[in-house]
Amino acid sequence: MKTGNYNRLWRWHFYAALFIAPLLITLTLSGIGYLFYTNVENKAYDHLFFGKNGTTEKLTIDEGIEKAIEQNKGYSISKVIVLDDPYNTRLTMTNKDGDQKYVFLDDHNEVIGTQNAKYTFSNIMREIHSSLFVGGTVVNYLVELAACWAIFLLFTGLYMTFKGRAFKKRKNPSKRQKSKKWHALVGTIITIPMIIIIFTGLPWSAFMGNFIYSAAQNHPSIGIPTLKQQPPTSDMSEIPWATRKNKAPSSEGSNEHHGGMAMSDKPNQSAMMSIEQLMDKVDEAHIQKPYSIIYPATEEGVYTVSKGSNTGVTGLDVSPYDEMTSYFDQYNGNLISKVGYEDYGILAKWFTWGIPLHEGHLFGWPNKIINLTVCLSFLLVIFWGMKTWLARKRKGEISAPPVASKGVSVSFILFMVILGLLMPLFGLSLIAVAIVEGIIYLTNK
Repeated sequence: MKTGNYNRLWRWHFYAALFIAPLLITLTLSGIGYLFYTNVENKAYDHLFFGKNGTTEKLTIDEGIEKAIEQNKGYSISKVIVLDDPYNTRLTMTNKDGDQKYVFLDDHNEVIGTQNAKYTFSNIMREIHSSLFVGGTVVNYLVELAACWAIFLLFTGLYMTFKGRAFKKRKNPSKRQKSKKWHALVGTIITIPMIIIIFTGLPWSAFMGNFIYSAAQNHPSIGIPTLKQQPPTSDMSEIPWATRKNKAPSSEGSNEHHGGMAMSDKPNQSAMMSIEQLMDKVDEAHIQKPYSIIYPATEEGVYTVSKGSNTGVTGLDVSPYDEMTSYFDQYNGNLISKVGYEDYGILAKWFTWGIPLHEGHLFGWPNKIINLTVCLSFLLVIFWGMKTWLARKRKGEISAPPVASKGVSVSFILFMVILGLLMPLFGLSLIAVAIVEGIIYLTNK
């Protein structure tokens, strides 16, 4: 009879799987949906992405923007996304309540149509995947915790597979033994790729994501380079992960034009460069499509022009090597500063590659197929795990694995400490689990 570490890990593996399986299934299915969001959106939004208004008159980009504002009262432009042909230009419009619309302009800069940003396929999949479409700190932490415990399940599954000799040949194996063997076999095969997928998604998480980002900010040699100008402010989603929380440097001439307005003052759009003029400046800076233009938020703000490897916008993603964020003076269009992939430290570079790997578009269709295969296999592992438990479950009982008959070993503590340090939120959750397990152990002693 197995005791000590095996029973303890088996017991924790069982309860963790029982509690987080619904979350893991939801995250995996939404992850599969997000994996193919560009393919879905290209078909579902074909008219908006590629359609034409039919008019022969060609407007300037600024005239097209003015038309969009006239047709969407109460909304103002916050972002312009300039994509490669044959994609139409996409405007992001926001009202005072924070609601967003996407408005599309054709190659003549005529309005094609609008979308409610909250209910696009990509945003729905992303919201389900990151916050179960509910949002809030508690839910975000719960999702991250499920991902961390999934890593625990994979590691403990490996231990039990080889310690328990799950691959041992048996004469006339029962259905439970067959399910257990498949659960162990497929789980073993996908352990490494699944851990890679989970870890490359953690930079977007609530707790560990902020921890990673802070480390990258505080240690420029390994993370994000410090700009010589005023630290960045813009946190728009199209700005690359490595610079998404940076403050944009100040524009020159704001005091000259506007008498030294406070930072909280909104920009005077009549004094700003037009988007068409800015796009000429962008061309002069040898920045090629696709890119996004984020409007200045204040009198002293700047135009932010960025290319990202993980934007979440169909048609906007670029190679990690091409990722960059640049800042243009809103009054004269001068390029103030530019941060590119080559300026990142090793940590920022790692996640600049890791996030698109996680999202399935780092190296085209093969990336999608590999991620899809791993995700489907993970669902099968959950299915066979549940089937194994139900096959031994007694009616009216939960049939949990037996309580460990021995005390906690040094190796067990070391394993948990390492996982807790690698995943801080997981480490905090272990305190609650250890207290409950300790009470159960003392009660049964």
